[in-house]
Formats: sequence, structure tokens, C-alpha cells
Amino acid sequence: MASKSASSLMTLYLTLASSCLGKTADMSAFNNPSHGPPASDFAAADSLPTSVLRAAAAAASVVPKDATYPFSLGNSETSTIHSDWVSFKEFVTHVHPLTCLSQGNRDGQSQTNWGTLSAYAVPYIVIPDRFLAANKDILPGNNLAAVICNGKMYYGILGDSNGDDPQITGEASWLMARTCFPKEDLQGNNAHSSKDVTCKCSCWLNVLGKELLTNRKDILFTGKDAVLPDNAMDKTYITDFDTLRSMGDKLVRALASNMDKSASSESPATTLISSLPPFLEKRNGVSY
Repeated sequence: MASKSASSLMTLYLTLASSCLGKTADMSAFNNPSHGPPASDFAAADSLPTSVLRAAAAAASVVPKDATYPFSLGNSETSTIHSDWVSFKEFVTHVHPLTCLSQGNRDGQSQTNWGTLSAYAVPYIVIPDRFLAANKDILPGNNLAAVICNGKMYYGILGDSNGDDPQITGEASWLMARTCFPKEDLQGNNAHSSKDVTCKCSCWLNVLGKELLTNRKDILFTGKDAVLPDNAMDKTYITDFDTLRSMGDKLVRALASNMDKSASSESPATTLISSLPPFLEKRNGVSY
């Protein structure tokens, strides 16, 4: 009997694994809070300069229109989206705590902006409605996002917007939240409380403060070229994580390269980090 049970478990595991690898996979088996896709499916390449990007996000200073919001309900502290790197046309970043969508989240809706995404099976982030409305031309939905948390970087998509009153930053799907902070038992009614997550997005930086550097940062890539293609997802699931990872690695490498070139042109003898603040301060003529 024990052997039969072990065999059944192995069959289930292999079924889930094969679903993850398939290009047109049936991902419904992952629509479960205990059996989501493994973090390796949407993790960034180890060779990418995660710490450099995280430090650069903390140095952001240019604030576009409709960019400041509370980072959680019932909290007076705010998070601000910055546009220092908009000329790269590659990403937006912000730093904030994390609220998990699904299980226990009183604000959770069954419908997301561009479908009915599974919070258990899809790594996605959420931005405020007002900011999305002001930038809808460059944020058509399902834009690639890179989330830096606990020293690691994961890829997801812009999957929804927040229409609460007040609108807030910091929400992410169950899968993304619990991948970032696996030991905190995050749920909809139990958020990650430290202001330490950096989200990097294709044109803005959303940074609460330099003390937020340690836990989470997000980068959201803008424009139609940064949208995960239809053949890699459906209305509920990402069906091709290989495409998600390859797009993410390509966009992040391009961003890092542009940052490096700009820093070198400012002061060839200095490092990227030491020359980054003046470079960011110069980008104060951005309009949306």
C-alpha cells in the first residue's frame, strides 16, 4: 500500500512538472495555494546585476504626475513612483511592502483587468488605477515586471490595478508574494509590513525610501514590446514560463547596459553606483 501511495504521489508530481514545461500547458493543476508553479519557473538569471539595480532604484528622485500613494490601507506612509530612467524606455521601479491577493483579502476581486488571472498560479503585480489611467498608452496590460526581493529577482506581469479608496501600492498575487517571503505566511489579511520591496518597471521608479532597499523592488517594463505575447498565456494562466524568463532576462540586460553606458559617459573613471545619482538627477524633464 505504501508503495502504491508513493507511486501516486510521484505521478502527481510528474504531471505538475510536465504541465509547467509545456508550451501550451494546462496550468489548472497549479490553481491551488499549496501547489503553485515553482519559483525557478519565473526566476531571473543568476548572472544579472540584481544588487546594482536595487541600489539604482533607491537613488531615484524624479516624480511624475499621479505617482504618490499609501503603501497599505490604514497607513499614513506613502510610496512614490519615479521616472528617472524613462529615456531608456525599459522600466519603472518602486519599493513597497507586499499585500497578498487571494485567501483572506477582503479587497480581492474574481476579475482582473485583462482577464481572470489565477493569484495562485500567476506571478503578477498590481498598480493604482489612477496611475494606470494616466499611462495607459505605455501600459497596455500584461507588461513584464521584474521583482527584486530578499536579494533575488523574479519575473511576473502587470496583471491588475487597484481601485480602492484610497488607492494603494504594494499588492501582488499570492504566488509572487509568497515566493518573495516564504516564511511570513502572507495572505490577504496578513501583509509583509516592512517597506523594503523594490518593483522595477519600464519607465518609473516607485521608492518609499532608502531604508526599503533590503526586501522588495519591482521593475515594470513599458510599451507593447514588453507585453507577454498571447501565445505564452491565456486569460487565466501563464502557459509558457520559458518566454517569460527569456523576455525578462533580455529586458533587464538591456536596462543594465543602458545604465552602464550612461554612467560611463558621465564619468568613465567611476563605478556605476557612484556615478548613478547625478545621472538620475539629470532626468527631470520627463512628461507623461
